[in-house]
Amino acid sequence: MNKRFLAGLLFAVSVVGFSLGASLPLVSLRLLEAGASTLQIGILSAIPAAGMMLSAFMVDACCRHLTRRTIYLLCFGLCTLSIGLLEWAFSSVYLLGLLRLGLGIGMGIAIILGESWVNELSPEHNRGKIMALYATAFTGFQMLGPAMLALLGAQSIWVTAVVTGCYGLALVCIMLTVPDDHVEHGEEGEKSFSLAGFFRVAPALCMAVLFFSFFDAVVLSLMPVYASSHGFAVGVAALMVTVILTGDMLFQLPLGWLADRSERTLVHLVCGVVAMLIGLALPWLLQVQWLLWPALVVLGAVAGGVYTLALVLIGQQFKGQDLVTANASVGLLWGVGSLVGPLVSGAAMDVAPHGLPMALAIMAALFVCFARGANRKAYRLRTAE
Repeated sequence: MNKRFLAGLLFAVSVVGFSLGASLPLVSLRLLEAGASTLQIGILSAIPAAGMMLSAFMVDACCRHLTRRTIYLLCFGLCTLSIGLLEWAFSSVYLLGLLRLGLGIGMGIAIILGESWVNELSPEHNRGKIMALYATAFTGFQMLGPAMLALLGAQSIWVTAVVTGCYGLALVCIMLTVPDDHVEHGEEGEKSFSLAGFFRVAPALCMAVLFFSFFDAVVLSLMPVYASSHGFAVGVAALMVTVILTGDMLFQLPLGWLADRSERTLVHLVCGVVAMLIGLALPWLLQVQWLLWPALVVLGAVAGGVYTLALVLIGQQFKGQDLVTANASVGLLWGVGSLVGPLVSGAAMDVAPHGLPMALAIMAALFVCFARGANRKAYRLRTAE
């Protein structure tokens, strides 16, 4: 295993997570203070997700014509430019939208290929632990973004300066650690399915990505609103998001370790069932606060586990160009879930006071239905051997 390359990829995804965690609330708060409408803020907040969806269609061409190092340098160069020019873009909605789109495309390609390359580097017996480390690096640094924003303030130019500086360090790291070679797949070079065909090949993994992207977007954008509407102070409501993300960050490595030592499809299914049950119980848990906080930690852990185990299973089931195509499909599905999640949950909250946890529970239940089928298939294959 190329540990130097792996370390470079882990540092790169940490910077992407940090950038996402800092820039999303920064743009929303700046626009709010400037008097922008809720619709404008919502559209501009969704543009990076749209950029990630677009990036899924660019990955194949990038791999055919460019080396690994060149791809990453271009992606992180685009991200550096998008963040570095942010301070001058708030006077123009169109320029701001263009920069956010560029950031989404750059981050999307970097994440899609990063996940593919980390999976390629991982030996089968340690795949769960290494992919969990990758997910932990992203989530941990994503949490640092809002913390830095709270410390420095939304009006401080130091927020964009620090993020731009981190992207500069990432560019240096890429030069030193990412090989300057084309992606070689030998006999596995021909892909056997398309982006859309991934759902036919691996429906449970598709639903896992849709569920977690839905969950992540809803928790970040609407969980504080939901908690505030049920009597929690704004600060406490915001703390709930931090607690959920902390559970996600802290428990991915233990779940990855468990996945390396047991049947991965079963662990995947159990994570989905627990997420569904907590979603259903959340209206009651709001009244039992001593149980609410540990339940939120577990919710973050198992929801993150659904995504981490999906990445592990993708690496286990697909190789070569199919692995890249699968991860490109993940990027596309992530964008869909991130766009649809707040819209569906917001509409559900307008219809019913507990619409948000019900929407999360329904999405988890859909994943469980598909994961149950995948687990049965894996069981039949094991018993047939």
